[in-house]
Amino acid sequence: MNFFKDYTMTIAGRAASASEFLQVINPATEEVIAEVPDISREQLDQAVQSAREAFGPWRAQPLEVRQGRVKQIADKIAEHAEEFAQLLTREQGKPLADARFEMSACIHWLTEVAKQAPTVELVSETADRRIETHHVPIGVVGGIAPWNFPMTLSVWKIAPALVAGNTLVLKPSPFTPLTSLKLGELLRDVLPPGVLNIVTGGDRLGPWITEHPGIDKVAFTGSTATGKAIMRSASLNLKRITLELGGNDPAIVLPDVDIEKVVPQLFWAAFRNNAQFCLASKRMYVHESIYERFKEAFVAYAKTVKVGDGTLEGTQIGPIQNKPQFESVKALLSEAKSQGVSFILGGDVPETKGYFVPIAIADNPPEDSRVVAEEAFGPVLPLLRYYSTEEAIQRANASIYGLGASVWGKDLEKAQEVADQLEAGTVWINTIHELGPNFAFGGHKQSGLGVENGLAGLLEYTNPKTIVRNKIPL
Repeated sequence: MNFFKDYTMTIAGRAASASEFLQVINPATEEVIAEVPDISREQLDQAVQSAREAFGPWRAQPLEVRQGRVKQIADKIAEHAEEFAQLLTREQGKPLADARFEMSACIHWLTEVAKQAPTVELVSETADRRIETHHVPIGVVGGIAPWNFPMTLSVWKIAPALVAGNTLVLKPSPFTPLTSLKLGELLRDVLPPGVLNIVTGGDRLGPWITEHPGIDKVAFTGSTATGKAIMRSASLNLKRITLELGGNDPAIVLPDVDIEKVVPQLFWAAFRNNAQFCLASKRMYVHESIYERFKEAFVAYAKTVKVGDGTLEGTQIGPIQNKPQFESVKALLSEAKSQGVSFILGGDVPETKGYFVPIAIADNPPEDSRVVAEEAFGPVLPLLRYYSTEEAIQRANASIYGLGASVWGKDLEKAQEVADQLEAGTVWINTIHELGPNFAFGGHKQSGLGVENGLAGLLEYTNPKTIVRNKIPL
C-alpha cells in the first residue's frame, strides 16, 4: 500500500473511483499533490445501500465483537502512524510534530471508546412489573468531518457509531480527504463490507448526505452556518443530528496571574493548529492592572515562534489550510486596519508561495469590531483590556457562541467563581484544551447541538428504547 498515490473511495468494502475528480493542494506549496474521486449521486446511493444492508448483521454482532473491531482500527493506525502523519502534514499543512500527535490521539480515542458500552437502565421492578430502558443503534450514520483535524474528528464519529451498532458513510473535507481515504483502504480487511464507507466529493456531496432518505443520523463538525443548513435539510425526515459548530472562545486573565508562566500556555491556547481550531482562545481579556506587562511578554513570546512549511524542522505553525480561508483571514485583517485597529504584531500578509499568514495580535480593539466579534479561524488574536471581573464575564458571554472558555489566576476560588458564570460547554481553569474520550464535549447557544465523547457521546448514536414487562401470566 502506497500512502502517497492511488486514492480511492471505499464503498461496500471495495475500492471505488469516479468519472470526475477533485484536486488536493498542499497549502504550504500550493502544489497539487493528488486527485480524488468526486462521487456521483448514484455512487452515494450505493454507499448508503451497502451501509443499510450491513446494519442488521452489524447490529446483531455481540457488543464485544464490535468493540474488538474498533480496537483493530486503532491497531491499524498504529502500524502506519508515521505514514499517516506524513500524509496529514502534506494535505493539511500542520507541523509534522502536530500531525504525529493527532495520530496518537486517534489511537487513544479508538482504544478507549472500544471499552465503552451503551447502558441498560433498570427503571423499576416490582413483583408484577419490570421496566428497563435500553439504548439501541439508530441505523445508517452520515459523518461529515472538517479540514482542521481531519483524522481526529473522523475518529470521533467512527468509534462511537460502530461500537453502538450503527453503520457509517463518512465524508471527509474535500480539502483534506487523503488520510481518510487511506484509512478506508486499510480497513477493507478489518470491517465487514458496508459497515464503514468513505466517500469524497465537492460542495454538492454534503447536501446529498443530509437530505438522503436512507441516512438516519448526521454527525457534523464545522461552521455554525453550515450546521443550520444541515438542521433544515435533516428536518425533511427527522434525522437525528449531532452538530459541533463554531466558537469565539474567551480567555479571562485575572490580575494575580504569574505572567511569565502563563504567557506560553495562553499563546498556544490561541494559536495551536494556526488558530484553525473551534476551541482556540479567540478573545483574550486581560485585567488593566497587568495589561501592558502581559502584552509585552505575549508579543515577545510570539516573536520566538517559527511559522513555515510543516515538513521543515523547527516549524511550529504551518499555513492556513486552504485558499478560501486564507482569503477570508486576509480580508479580515485588511478591514481591521482600514478601521483603525492597532496591531502590536503582524497585520500584513506578504506575497509568498503558500497560504501563510504571520501571527497578528490586535491591541485592545473595539468590542464590536470583526476581529473580536467573529471567529477568524486563523492566526489573529485581540488582546482586550478589562477593569472589573463582572465586566469581563459580561463581555465574554456577549456572543452567539458558547463552545469553550478559560480562566487564569492564582486564586482558585475566584477563578472557579468566574468559571461558574461563563456560558460555555467546557470551561478550563489554569489549563486549556484538555479533552478526553471519557467525558462529554459539546457547545451551548449556537456552538452546537448534542455532545461528543464520553458515555453521553456514545449514546448520541442510539435511540432509547423502554421495555415494560408484565410478569403476571395472561
